[in-house]
Amino acid sequence: MPNPSYDNPVIAGFHPDPSVCRVGEDYYLVCSSFEYFPGVPVFHSRDLVHWRQVGNALDRPSQLPLPPDASASDGIYAPTIRHHDGRFWLITTNVSSGGNFIVTAERPEGPWSDPVWIDLPGIDPDLVWDEDGNCWCAFAGAHGASFFGVQVARVDPEAGKVLEGPFPAWAGTGLQWPEAPHLYRVGEWWYLLIAEGGTERGHTVAIARAPSLSGPWEGAPHNPVLTHRGTNHPIQSTGHADLVTTPDGDWWMVLLATRPRGYSPNFHVLGRETFLTPVRWEDGWPRVGPVNEREQAPSAWHPVEEDPARDDFDAPVLAHRWISPRSRPDGSWSLTERQGWLALHATGPSLDQPGCTFIGRRQLHPESRTAVLLDPDAGRAGLSIRMDEAHHYDLEVADGQVAVIARIGPLRQRVAERPVPRGPVTLSITTRLSRELPPAADEPSGLHVAAPDYIAFHVGDEPEPLAELDGRYLSTEVATGFTGRVIGMYATEGTAWFDWFDHGTP
Repeated sequence: MPNPSYDNPVIAGFHPDPSVCRVGEDYYLVCSSFEYFPGVPVFHSRDLVHWRQVGNALDRPSQLPLPPDASASDGIYAPTIRHHDGRFWLITTNVSSGGNFIVTAERPEGPWSDPVWIDLPGIDPDLVWDEDGNCWCAFAGAHGASFFGVQVARVDPEAGKVLEGPFPAWAGTGLQWPEAPHLYRVGEWWYLLIAEGGTERGHTVAIARAPSLSGPWEGAPHNPVLTHRGTNHPIQSTGHADLVTTPDGDWWMVLLATRPRGYSPNFHVLGRETFLTPVRWEDGWPRVGPVNEREQAPSAWHPVEEDPARDDFDAPVLAHRWISPRSRPDGSWSLTERQGWLALHATGPSLDQPGCTFIGRRQLHPESRTAVLLDPDAGRAGLSIRMDEAHHYDLEVADGQVAVIARIGPLRQRVAERPVPRGPVTLSITTRLSRELPPAADEPSGLHVAAPDYIAFHVGDEPEPLAELDGRYLSTEVATGFTGRVIGMYATEGTAWFDWFDHGTP
């Protein structure tokens, strides 16, 4: 009987730069988190297809120092997770403060240690141990360095000391931004897997091999081993990959990719997501791809209980999936002040600037519905769908009015508003890929076919939205950067109470 099939992506929403390791029959995966706190989500799987978040590696301010005004898409870049000598090791880069560092844990759920900083330049660090027990770090060279490519150094990961190097390794095939290095020992060869071409539509995966870590490195004759550039494939930007073997000896690759939609140049709104694809070996080299929306699964098949779509805020702590820009001060939220409600206390006057009180989760589905029950008390609060401080749509309640507010670059506009009774009110934001109705008479020609999706804002049980907006302005192609949409609750004046939050498909 053939193995069951699975759908890509295996981890939907803004989960880029995946790195994976296996311990026995268990797999663990981490992703970049950029300016969001807590940082570096940690996932567990038994079959590489079904993943459940079990923690965040950086869940304390001491582990994740971010300046209050850290730019969007700064923060934590490209972690690598490995298991060695009974411990989990994670190395990553804080581009906003401190550079490269290592944290360790006995269990993937944590607690993870405070950072051990390591004096190496560049980004995207990787860890590997050779047959003599030496630890080596490969990383992408810093911009402006004398060697702009992958470099390798022998390090003491406990002390954060560089023992040898760094030495130039491989600069790739000549495309821009050779990055995302991972080293593997396979038989008599060391293999160096990298990404090239930038993380946009030209993204590729390339590989080289050498008899030792000191080289010489020989690129695969069929490089790139994976790319979707220049194709009309619905999955694009394939790159930043990591390899893993199953207990049966089969090879698989996790990687980031996007699902752009709309009119040229197409727009991707969920960010770069985590995909899975099989790997085969021919003549001493891996062969990969293309990455399909539906693939045949690994031989193991262990579905796990998915994270619930709804949170009633009855637990004593926030679930792992909740994130906030830059920080989440203890005094800005509470689960105990009103039983079964999440309290948010305003720490900043506007979502347009860092420092606001915002707790959200990644948008997971191209077509989605997110709803909350909000009691704004006498404050100003609501539900927001955001890319960053300059690109967000808000459904806000204050002073007896509910309004839809659009912030697009330098422009801020109150799109629609109406009175709302005081007391708890249900707010919802829906996204859909196509419009059921013809374009409005005053809509510019072409607007209704260009958008990747449409975002509608509802109050209570009213069937007609208070407003519906073009989703392209909350896309990476417009906002720029490396993140995706996050939908969340906020308070910018006084205190607001949220009884529940639900994010799923319509």
